[in-house]
Amino acid sequence: MVRWRDRPIPLQDIALAAGIAALAFVPTVAHIAPEIGDLPPLFLGTSGTAIGLVLTLALCLPLAVRTRRPAACVLITSGAFAVSQVLGYPNTFGKVGFLLALYAAGAHLARSRLGVGVVLTASYAVLAVVLHELGSPQRFLDYFAFYLMMAVVWLAGSGVRRWRAEGAERERLAAEMAAAAERARIARDLHDVVTHHVTAMVVQADAAQFVLGTAPARAEGGLTAISETGRRALTELRALLDVLEATGDSPTPARTPTMGRVGDLVEQASMSGQPVELTEHGVVRPQSVDVELAAYRVVQEALTNAIKYATGRPTTVLVRHGEEHVEIEVTTTGPAADTPVAPSGGRGLTGLRERVRMLDGDLVAGPRADGGFRVHALIPSGTAG
Repeated sequence: MVRWRDRPIPLQDIALAAGIAALAFVPTVAHIAPEIGDLPPLFLGTSGTAIGLVLTLALCLPLAVRTRRPAACVLITSGAFAVSQVLGYPNTFGKVGFLLALYAAGAHLARSRLGVGVVLTASYAVLAVVLHELGSPQRFLDYFAFYLMMAVVWLAGSGVRRWRAEGAERERLAAEMAAAAERARIARDLHDVVTHHVTAMVVQADAAQFVLGTAPARAEGGLTAISETGRRALTELRALLDVLEATGDSPTPARTPTMGRVGDLVEQASMSGQPVELTEHGVVRPQSVDVELAAYRVVQEALTNAIKYATGRPTTVLVRHGEEHVEIEVTTTGPAADTPVAPSGGRGLTGLRERVRMLDGDLVAGPRADGGFRVHALIPSGTAG
């Protein structure tokens, strides 16, 4: 069932105009209306009835366009209200339409707000003078109080307008922040996938080229390793593209690399000529997709950096499966290479810290006292959903 507030705005305005017009002809609510002139009817009989009917409709029907044409609505209803005060017609609930039009002008006028306000103020001043000359019992303070009441109604609409504008701005900023976060996440995933596999392929290609003339069998093995690394890269890129193309679906464990595939990373690094030793402690527990992926990416990025900056240096990967945390430590020995085997954009560890921090974890990376490098991550366990 469609809620009333979800229906089209023009339909709501038309319903409001029709409702006010219907109440305008109900005698029991005739006294519930704004009044300032307090003059007796200028015309009686059939003429007075006809004039009253026209003025009543002029006070109510413009509300049908109060949202789309707020300036026209308030000018027509205010003119009908002024005429009704001068002629003493009509004494009906329809005069409430004038206040609703004032509110709508404050809430929906996008342009000419100042101009419409000046016209209404000047018109009211003229109306006050005319009513006084016609013998209205009202005094200056009465006219001033009525003007303040109209100003409050206008300002109430303006306040709602500002509140809506601020809400729309907050939604826009939130959408921009969400989009920026999503772009950053995609950039991190692309960096992790592409950098790791391409670095491994560069190392494998250099090694194959070096032994091509002296050890063809080793060169052939290197080319095979390059082929396998390229296939892994394509598989992960396809999985990432599948996630990007999904309509709001979260990545599933089948698509997303998990801690169970850390051994594949170690094997690939070994095929690239990097001596890597993997050690695991504790009982492996089911984790959430985000925790599994973060742990995998930490090992992946650390091994990528080891291949880049500590080629051929002994590297250890330690994974501890705790009840509350998953701890990962990747260390290399010896000084870093003067020239990395592949260029670096410097965003890998930064992206990892952000990824781990989003899970309320912590990642520390830095040189060791013996000249090696250490990457240590502590990620809170997350229950698999």
